[in-house]
Amino acid sequence: MRNTSISDADPIGWHGTTILCVRRDGHVTMAGDGQVSLGPTIVKGNARKVRRIGHGGNVIAGFAGATADAFTLLERLESKLERFPNQLERACVELAKDWRTDRYLRRLEAMMAVADKDRSFTLTGNGDVLEPEDGVIAIGSGGNYALAAARALMGIEGLGAEEIARRAMKIASEICVYTNGNVIVESI
Repeated sequence: MRNTSISDADPIGWHGTTILCVRRDGHVTMAGDGQVSLGPTIVKGNARKVRRIGHGGNVIAGFAGATADAFTLLERLESKLERFPNQLERACVELAKDWRTDRYLRRLEAMMAVADKDRSFTLTGNGDVLEPEDGVIAIGSGGNYALAAARALMGIEGLGAEEIARRAMKIASEICVYTNGNVIVESI
């Protein structure tokens, strides 16, 4: 049995997402860039990877990975939120269980960052539902750059969640070739 590389898992070469979620002083902001790349080519610069979901749009979600897979997961999360209103953690755990055990869902290649007014989580196909210690989540190809920038900016007094998210996304877009400056921001 051979090891699979990223290129084996993604033979077409789709890249291009940075999603950042920042929680500070009772506010939460999620930001996502708009770039979608196919190998060395930018095929779209204004993709909307951050959305409001749930009853009344009280949850914000951002996704990285295959678009159709991400939309499938967003729909599933919305149905879990309908079943468990105002229980984001429960909805996330139920989705993660389905994602890990369902034969169809198991093949989906995406990650999600979700947040409501109280909690933030990263969801993966491995069954992970991770809550950050420091109020910052980042996923996608430029996620590590945005995460490092946001954590550094968290040390500056007077910056709110949205300002930190915007500045960190700008930094990530200047470093990661798969991240652009066309940023969509949603805040609660």
